Amino acid sequence: MFVGIVAAVLAASAWFAYSTMQVRFRRDVNRIVFNRNWELLERVKREVGVVNDSLQEELASSPAPSASRPYIVVSIADRRLWYRQGDETLYTTRVAVGSGKTLVKHGGRSEYKFDTPRGRLVVQSREADPVWVPPDWHYLELARKKGLGVVKLARGQVIPVPDGAVVTVSGNDVVKRYPDGREVAYGSGEEGKEIIAGGNVIVPPFGTNQRKYSGVLGTHRLNLGDGYALHGTNVPSSIGHAVSHGCVRLRNEDIDYLYGMVAVGTPVYIY
Repeated sequence: MFVGIVAAVLAASAWFAYSTMQVRFRRDVNRIVFNRNWELLERVKREVGVVNDSLQEELASSPAPSASRPYIVVSIADRRLWYRQGDETLYTTRVAVGSGKTLVKHGGRSEYKFDTPRGRLVVQSREADPVWVPPDWHYLELARKKGLGVVKLARGQVIPVPDGAVVTVSGNDVVKRYPDGREVAYGSGEEGKEIIAGGNVIVPPFGTNQRKYSGVLGTHRLNLGDGYALHGTNVPSSIGHAVSHGCVRLRNEDIDYLYGMVAVGTPVYIY
């Protein structure tokens, strides 16, 4: 009888843990959708096997360009893009490509490699005035440059700061909450204005306004899948260099022109 009671308790505990996990998963997915964080949602779906890796699917097949259909060619070595139809070049311009650098995570257990992918891709979607949601590597890279640590802020967490306030999340903002209850938005969705507290770069949670950067990707973006894209830039001097984190950057006037011509489904060949 005692064994039966123990088994029943263990079964109940397992059921409770599973139910809690389901509730948390639904809550997190709903939060992602509410905040329109489609890139993170796609990543979660790939990790649980709901969808296949779209970039890997595109790279697995490289049919020859159709003579009647426009396509894009990018040369990583030449740092140049061509928009072509058959043998005719409709438009060409200089671009910036992946730096090829490696950023090792803390402890050296894993790393980020900033390469532009090679092979056949496809324009999967188009965006005007795109908003950049910085991946974790952005904050890690910033911390390395400044010789600081990195702390990921979770919803419900508080981080004390020297002036007696705490850093926490309120609604869709990271705020400083003072002892008298006042809250002031802390940091902004802008490069160079990240949150630094207690010798650490603070990584805002996904969905907060401090993790939504406007203007960084220029005026338009042509998405190629898995976080890669052709997009504009707020640093035009970077064009012609290997400096990006994997995307192909264009001057805003160039991406504006291409955006008016390039349709979803256009093949993109990168070599």
